[in-house]
Amino acid sequence: MAEVFLGLGSNIQRYQHMVKALDALAELFAPLRLSPVYESESVGFRGSLFLNMVVSFDTDMALAPLIDLLREIEVRLGRVPGAPKFSPRTLDIDILSYDNLCGNFAGIELPRDEVTYNAFVLRPLSELAPDHCHPVSGKTYRELWAGYVSEQKLWPVEFCWPS
Repeated sequence: MAEVFLGLGSNIQRYQHMVKALDALAELFAPLRLSPVYESESVGFRGSLFLNMVVSFDTDMALAPLIDLLREIEVRLGRVPGAPKFSPRTLDIDILSYDNLCGNFAGIELPRDEVTYNAFVLRPLSELAPDHCHPVSGKTYRELWAGYVSEQKLWPVEFCWPS
C-alpha cells in the first residue's frame, strides 16, 4: 500500500466542488484523512479566492493509473483540459507525494515542489501529517512550516463535508 497526499483547490463554486471531489475520492479510497480547509488569494494570477486542503489515503493503485483517475475526476467536475496553469478552476487535484518517491514519474515530479513554497499546501500538510518527513529535505512538515517565510496569506475557514 502506498500513502498518498493530495492537494485540493478550487476558486469556482468552491464549496460545491470541494465536497464533490471529497465524495469522489471517498468512493474510491476511503477512509480519507483530511486537513483543515484554508482560504487563500490566487497565486500567479488575479482571481477569486481559493479554498485549499490536503487529503491523504492509502492505496494499492499504481501511480500512473492514479494520475489518470484524478484527471478524470477534475474533468468530470468541470475542469477544462489544457486551460492555462494560472487561471480560475473548478477543481485542482495535485499529487503532493506518493510514498517516498523522488523524481519524475509518469510525467509528474515527486514530491511536488510547491509543498515547500506555497503556504496553501504546506500549512494544511503540516497539520495533517506534522511528523511525516519531506522525502528530499528530511525535515518534518511541522519543521518546514515553522521555518516558512512568505508573503502568501491564508486563513482557516469553516467547511463541513457531510460524509
